[in-house]
Amino acid sequence: MSEAINGSPGSSYPLGTALDNAPITRLHMRFWLLAGLGILLDGFDFFIIGVANPLITKEFGGSSAQQGLLSAAAIVGAALGAALLGPLGDRIGRSRIFRVDLWLFVVFSVLCACAWDIWSLIVFRLLLGVAVGLDYPIAASYLAEILPARNRGRWLVGAFSLQAVGILLGATVGVVTLLLLPDLDSWRIMLGFGALPALLIIRLRRNMPESPRWLAGNGHEREACEIGQVMTGLRVHVSESDRERREPPPEGLKAFVQPQLFSRRLLRRTVFAAVPWFLMDIATYGVGIFTPTLLAGLALKGPNATFISDDIASTEGTAVLDVFLVIGFALAIVLVDRVGRVPLQLTGFAVMTGALCLLAAVGQLHGGAEAHLALVFTGFALFNTFMNMGPNATTFALPAEVFPSEVRAAGHGFAAGCGKLGAALGTFLFPVLLADVGESALLYGIAATTALAFLVTLAFRIEPAGRSLEELSGEEAAAVAPRVTPP
Repeated sequence: MSEAINGSPGSSYPLGTALDNAPITRLHMRFWLLAGLGILLDGFDFFIIGVANPLITKEFGGSSAQQGLLSAAAIVGAALGAALLGPLGDRIGRSRIFRVDLWLFVVFSVLCACAWDIWSLIVFRLLLGVAVGLDYPIAASYLAEILPARNRGRWLVGAFSLQAVGILLGATVGVVTLLLLPDLDSWRIMLGFGALPALLIIRLRRNMPESPRWLAGNGHEREACEIGQVMTGLRVHVSESDRERREPPPEGLKAFVQPQLFSRRLLRRTVFAAVPWFLMDIATYGVGIFTPTLLAGLALKGPNATFISDDIASTEGTAVLDVFLVIGFALAIVLVDRVGRVPLQLTGFAVMTGALCLLAAVGQLHGGAEAHLALVFTGFALFNTFMNMGPNATTFALPAEVFPSEVRAAGHGFAAGCGKLGAALGTFLFPVLLADVGESALLYGIAATTALAFLVTLAFRIEPAGRSLEELSGEEAAAVAPRVTPP
């Protein structure tokens, strides 16, 4: 933890120290909400395409490969937006990106609603995903740089938990649209609806100030002090540790490739931030193939089901199961600063592995999964709860903390891009693998990915709990013991 703030009235404090030790104020909460609302859109978009896909397939047709591309298009776009455009946040500032990225979401949401065939929709979904992916590293970097060290993990996880709010919004929009307009064309309203919350967020974000830490590290010291003073209520100055850049920013193509992330100094951080996120998203998206079996066993479809009523039933049932995602995020918010990021991530991967093995084993019992619904329900509940309590929350927070300021958005963008790449692989490949190897074998395979993620986390762990960002930027960041916040 940074040194406590002590001094006589009128004293001036280093900017980083003042930010790390400031109490959470209404201003912090306002900026937290404005940054996190972009993540809400990711949750909305993730859920709504699942509701819309059956209707789109009915209208446009398309091969199984085209349907797979449609499902994965926005995820691939998010990977590109996070990994390739995330470094822009390090070069031109966090708030500038905030003012433009969601305009892309608005434009391509509207174009998705106006798509004329399957290929035009795939392209528009890809470009919409770029906007979603770009918001990830910028939001995480901005929040990490303004939040006090004592509560940083809690508020970072809280911002990411807004994804669950977006999922519930998507469920609501999907069900209401299908109930009011039970028509094949209703998917256009679902996909176009995303432009409305995006426009509201754009308006709310228009006066967000730049991150004072970014300003201090990029030669705008006066503005950094002005914003820092407003946020902390203290007189501040830019110290050497606030302004120090350990390496000059790369030029040209290297600004997007970011070779610094693979330098000897940062390689451990890059592996620790990116590989578990990649493996987790393979599992997260892959386990979704088990949801239809659970929903069928719960008899959500009535005896007189139609195509539209089936879609409504699946949407309502999945929304019920999302309760476990919310429970997991709530536990993460409570525990992340008390026990540390790494213990939560390790626990989450361990329980996810066990839950996947349970689901795989149930499919091999007499009568199949439908004859053992209690075990299926238990496995699914454990997976969702510990996924969000652990790695789904911590993999978002960790890259924003372990990378130094000059590559924070780039590092987070690369890690998020790897995560989205894993998600795309899961979305596109698992239906094919399911047909080839069967459900149980596939679930055992997914369990192997979470077990590997556990081992990578254990081997490369860096614990940021209770540490200032300036301390984490130094060479001693490899220390593994957390500085736990007292209850």
